[in-house]
Amino acid sequence: MAPIVHGLEVDFYEKIRFSFLDIDDPDNQTIMRELGFRVQPEFYLVDAEGNVLQKWIGPVTKDQFEQVFNDYLNE
Repeated sequence: MAPIVHGLEVDFYEKIRFSFLDIDDPDNQTIMRELGFRVQPEFYLVDAEGNVLQKWIGPVTKDQFEQVFNDYLNE
């Protein structure tokens, strides 16, 4: 999944900010609890106010990410 996500990070540079959480870092436990994190891999699209717009659990294709990203960017 990393190559897909990092490729999207390049493609959507200046439109979407990507953040990566280390599930083994105890400093991330609070945000993981707030998001409802359960399994790996898990991905979230969060707006500037911290609202979860989309959540994916498990493997996701580049096309699936791009469709949702573009839908929200074109609103």
